[in-house]
Amino acid sequence: METIICSEKMSAIVNLRVFRSFQQYVSSRLISNYPSALNKNNEVKNVDGEDEFRTLDLRANKSNNRVNRRKPGYKKSPVFPPRSNKMPTDQDWPSVWPVARVFHPASVPLPLHQGWVVPGATPPGKFANAELMKIPNFLHLTPPAVQRQCEALKKFCTAWPKGLDTDEKIEQHFPIQITTSDYLHSSPTIRDARARIVTLQVKLNSLSLDSHAKDKLLRLVKERYNPQTDVLTIVSERCPLRKQNLDYAMYLLNVLVSESRKNEPWENEKSEADMEKYVWEGSQSQRTLKQLLERMPESDKTPKPEVIEQYAQAVTRFHNEGEDTEKVNEYKESVKKLLGLRA
Repeated sequence: METIICSEKMSAIVNLRVFRSFQQYVSSRLISNYPSALNKNNEVKNVDGEDEFRTLDLRANKSNNRVNRRKPGYKKSPVFPPRSNKMPTDQDWPSVWPVARVFHPASVPLPLHQGWVVPGATPPGKFANAELMKIPNFLHLTPPAVQRQCEALKKFCTAWPKGLDTDEKIEQHFPIQITTSDYLHSSPTIRDARARIVTLQVKLNSLSLDSHAKDKLLRLVKERYNPQTDVLTIVSERCPLRKQNLDYAMYLLNVLVSESRKNEPWENEKSEADMEKYVWEGSQSQRTLKQLLERMPESDKTPKPEVIEQYAQAVTRFHNEGEDTEKVNEYKESVKKLLGLRA
C-alpha cells in the first residue's frame, strides 16, 4: 500500500516538472517572436522616424530556397541550337514540311516577323510569336511540292485531245464556260455560302440564232449580255448547293434559247419603231432606195451592189451609233457614189 502511494507521488512530481518546463518554453517563444512591454525598446527602431514596428518580410530566404537545393549528381540538360541553323540551302523542303501543320519556328529557315508594334519598330520575330501560330500557313504548298504531287496524279488523268490545239477550236466545241469559286479560311466549318454561286458564260454567235431569235433573246436577258464581247452571262445563286445552281443555270439557258426561237402570232405586229436597234433589212430606207433604182431609165447608171452595201452600212451606223463628223462624212460619200455624183 505504501509502495503504491510513493509511486503516485513520484509520477505527480515528474508531471509537474514537465509542465513547468513546457510553460517556460512557450513563454520564451512568445516573448522572442512577438513585441511586448518587456522587449518594446528592442523592437522600436526609430521612434521619431518612419516605422515604429518591425517590418514584415514575405520574401523567401535564398539560403532556404528549395529551388536552389539540387540533388547530388544533378546535371542540367543542354539547350541545343534551333534546327533551322543547320539546314542546308539545297535541302528537300517537301520532306521537312510535307503536310499542313501549325507553324514551328525551329523548322523554318526564314526570318519571319509578324505582329503590330509602334510605327518604326521591328515586329516580333518567329520565336515565341503567337500570331504566326494563329493563322493557317501554306508552307507545304511550295512549287516543288506542287510539282511532285502533280507528277503523282498524272497517272490518274487523261491526255488532252490533240485536235483542241487552239482557243478557237476550244470555243467551237466547248462554247459554254462554267466558273465556280472555292474558299479556304480558319473556321469550325469548311463550308462557305459563296461557294454555291455558279457563273455560266456563252457567246451568242455559238447559239446559231436568226435575227428574230437574237432580238427576242436580247430583250429577255437585258443587261446580262455584253455587246462588246458578245458574251451572255448567267449567275445562279438561289439554290443551297453548287450542283443545284449549275443545273438551274443550264435550265435557264435552254429555256431562253427555246423561247427566243418561238414565233408568236402577236410578234408579227412588230413595227420598225419597236426594234431594239436600226436594221436595214425591211426598213423604210431600203424600200425608198429600191423604188429609186426602179425609176432609173438607164441601166448603165444603176449603182453596183458594193455601193449599195456601203450606203446601207453608213445609214445603219448613223442610226445606231449616233451622229458625229466621221459618220456624216461617211454617209455623204456613200450618197454621192450611189447617185453617181462627182467629187
